[in-house]
Amino acid sequence: MNLKDLVKHILIIILFSCISLSGEAQDSIPQTGDIYVARAVVIDGDTMWVADLDEVYIFPTKRFSSRRERRRYTRLIYNIKKAYPWAKMAGERLAEVEIQMDSIETEREQKAYIKVVEKEMLKDYKDDLKKLTVTQGRLLIKLVDRETGDTSYELVKELRGNLSAAFWQALARLFGSNLKSEYDADGEDRLIEEIIILIENGQL
Repeated sequence: MNLKDLVKHILIIILFSCISLSGEAQDSIPQTGDIYVARAVVIDGDTMWVADLDEVYIFPTKRFSSRRERRRYTRLIYNIKKAYPWAKMAGERLAEVEIQMDSIETEREQKAYIKVVEKEMLKDYKDDLKKLTVTQGRLLIKLVDRETGDTSYELVKELRGNLSAAFWQALARLFGSNLKSEYDADGEDRLIEEIIILIENGQL
């Protein structure tokens, strides 16, 4: 099994919960036809328009010592944009799975439920996960910890058991990956955190 296939199989197990969620955006100003309704307050006789503005994050200007360093930064942004949506969906779906698991009485029924969800994930998302590169897969392992609060190893252990977690961890280490990788937003992953904040705020 090559490294790309290894990462693919690990992600299929970890991200069985990545069932797509949908939502509707809502404007801060209600609109009906050509009529706009805006909120306002009266201060000392003057009517002031009130609007909710998005936060804007300001980070130091990036300075690169070489073109290669600039390309590496640009590539990191690209890889995060590929991996982050999967990690975010995993966090959201995992929360739903945990709620559902709490309502299932027996361990046998819980295992059956997990298998059903995993089967759905394999059917709907296997082809998309296969398109992730090895670098994006490694990045995703860290981002899963960011979104769920648990490392990929802990998630596999919880959902599949100790033996399965140890097996996948051993294979991952053989190919230079680590399912126990923790996300350090204030340390070695500070640049990744900065990029994610800018992406979430629509600045990248």
